[in-house]
Amino acid sequence: MKARKPEDLRELSDQELVSECKSAQETLGQQKFQNELKQLQDTAYLKILRRDIARMKTILRERDIKL
Repeated sequence: MKARKPEDLRELSDQELVSECKSAQETLGQQKFQNELKQLQDTAYLKILRRDIARMKTILRERDIKL
């Protein structure tokens, strides 16, 4: 899976962004668990998920500051 671009994430509403962030965090937890069990094929996906979550949180924080 490719990393999501900040431009694409900025087009989402606040609620959509929060739900995307929550689902990405859940997926990250599942992927970490699979990694510990040595069942994960693509370990680079963990890095992509962490960065996507950070991007989403950054955009949400930027929006909070502007208000």
